[in-house]
Amino acid sequence: MSDSQPVPLRRVDRVHTKTVFGPDTQVDAKAVIIAPDNVGLTDPFLVLSEDWFSSAGFSWHPHRGVETVTLVLDGVLEHGDSLGNAGALEPGDVQWMTAGSGIIHRELAFRDEYAHTLQLWVNLPADRKLVATRYQDLRARAHAEYAGDGVSVAVVSGSSGGVTGPAANHWPILGLLLTLDPATEHLQLLPADHRAFCYVLDGRVTIAGRSVESGQIAWSDPVGEEENATALPLSTPEADERTRVMLFAGRPLNEPVVAGGPFVMNSKAQIQQAFADFHAGKFGDIPRRARLLTR
Repeated sequence: MSDSQPVPLRRVDRVHTKTVFGPDTQVDAKAVIIAPDNVGLTDPFLVLSEDWFSSAGFSWHPHRGVETVTLVLDGVLEHGDSLGNAGALEPGDVQWMTAGSGIIHRELAFRDEYAHTLQLWVNLPADRKLVATRYQDLRARAHAEYAGDGVSVAVVSGSSGGVTGPAANHWPILGLLLTLDPATEHLQLLPADHRAFCYVLDGRVTIAGRSVESGQIAWSDPVGEEENATALPLSTPEADERTRVMLFAGRPLNEPVVAGGPFVMNSKAQIQQAFADFHAGKFGDIPRRARLLTR
């Protein structure tokens, strides 16, 4: 696009407030930000949940057909999986796990103390549902970063502002963590064919003319079939605090979605096969390793 052609501005198509639930057998509290009840409006993103837990956390369980992206907001998250990975993630760290053909893992609060996390499920296309499993610890210090006037951007996945994040992807996903000072304006460039969401972690922001506050998510649907650049305008009011925004974007898959518990495939037959493979031990052995003592 030449300098004489302004970048088209995006709109916000809908804004939702997260639904907060009480405690259950796994967590002290849970909130659902993206519910899997209308994937046509969220594709390629399936679920976004927010969890506060000390014990029991999420003990050994399987996944197939998706990638899970977990951001630690506070506390320390202990994890382990059937690939032999084990460790602890701290605030700002991101865990990017490709379940692919099948993995078993657990997510616990380190020493049963406290963890506050966001977990996003990213769908995989049909021809990559059964890719080899892969695990990535993306430490906060390893995120690519750039800054503008009153804004700093941590790039977890994809490219923005001339830098590229550390995440390896099976489907191109832009993943950003933005911190905006009060009274700041920022134009975030996005491909026209991507669906984007902005989840406000702290503060308040106006996105394409819509006011969005902490605990709310704003969606911007694709505005074209090409990867031409578009811009999503963000601005913050005069305030005493900074605003933090989780912004993810990706091109919709436009494929059938069939879910069965922790498995997401394209047909009921594939879900049945996933359960059969798991019970046959094809996801590997359920690990029996002890809890972490140090980090």
